[in-house]
Amino acid sequence: NINKNIVTKSKNTKNQKIGVIGTEGTIKSGKYEQKIKEINPSAEVISCACPLFVPLVENGFAEKEVSKMVAKEYLAPLKNAGVDTLVLGCTHYPLLRGVISDIMGKDTYLVNPGEETAREVKNILTAENMLSGNDTAEHEFYVSDSPETFERLGGAFLNRKMDFSIHKIDMQ
Repeated sequence: NINKNIVTKSKNTKNQKIGVIGTEGTIKSGKYEQKIKEINPSAEVISCACPLFVPLVENGFAEKEVSKMVAKEYLAPLKNAGVDTLVLGCTHYPLLRGVISDIMGKDTYLVNPGEETAREVKNILTAENMLSGNDTAEHEFYVSDSPETFERLGGAFLNRKMDFSIHKIDMQ
């Protein structure tokens, strides 16, 4: 389910050319295009699957030259189309924000669905008087893969040290 805030942010377009990047599944679903068109029928939505972005991020190559080369290739049709607003339609893509911004240019507005979803959840919790405000919660994570990989990726996503309890579980 696509958060309305994400789609509403696409109204920041000045030229009505909105790009959406995501995984193959996200792009094939057409959901972002559908929702954007519901809110802004005059928008031209250009979607592009960027399947290599996820493994690049997960393997620690977000800031490496290979990511810049891949991003330049993937984003060329969007840049050539004059997209001025770009929805980063995958949780991993904001970790490539610097690379994407460099390629698309400073005049392209990047929409981060994770930030927009968090903002919407906070608004709902505040409106329902359910926002805790308690910053002393304990966090414990269970992973089926490498705890070290989770710690590295989690730290990148949260932009903080993952000083939480992380346990590896056996899925058998």
